[in-house]
Amino acid sequence: MREQETKRALIISGGSLEEDFASAYLKDQNFDMIIAVDSGLKGALDLGLSVDAAVGDFDSADPVTLAEGHEHREIHWEVHRPEKDETDTELAVTTAVRAGCRELVILGALGGRFDHALGNVHLLYYGAKLGAEASILDSRNRITVLTEGRTFRREELWGKYVSFLPLTMEVKGITLRGFKYPLTKKEISIGPCLCISNELAAEEASITFDQGVLICVESRD
Repeated sequence: MREQETKRALIISGGSLEEDFASAYLKDQNFDMIIAVDSGLKGALDLGLSVDAAVGDFDSADPVTLAEGHEHREIHWEVHRPEKDETDTELAVTTAVRAGCRELVILGALGGRFDHALGNVHLLYYGAKLGAEASILDSRNRITVLTEGRTFRREELWGKYVSFLPLTMEVKGITLRGFKYPLTKKEISIGPCLCISNELAAEEASITFDQGVLICVESRD
């Protein structure tokens, strides 16, 4: 029996959505579920996406967008009160995982309020704890979190540079092979920027580490 394909969710958050980039990226992508987060509903509708769920308190969504959204009978609305512990994007991640999605792509998560942008990066780890591989994309960056080692292939990279930043206070035993700047059993901690702007020196490169969680940023100038 063929292994069942992983269900994928697209989350359109309420930050800065680069519509030209998003439109070009989405041409070659297929998703099992599309979730619009609060004011991200406008970007989703402008892109012509078939939104499955709209999630949030909608305190930053304009009335015209909300009215247009309610014309789409297929959208399931999850409306929350503004006074809540979770961010709207966190609620969307929970919704996607609850629906069985194990790969999450988040657009519009950067470029707005920095507290929300940083919180969205932390949500990548939240997704990992729920059993989902999540990534934040824009035209220059692909951001993921690593709880274990990973192999990178040049043709699959988002850009030229690969950076690793500790999400936990310390990350121990980092070994980099196939990179321009290799490491062997190195410990890094929050503060110094030892692992910023590395590059592949071969067609494949790998990272392994013994303990901790890393933010991985693949980027281009």
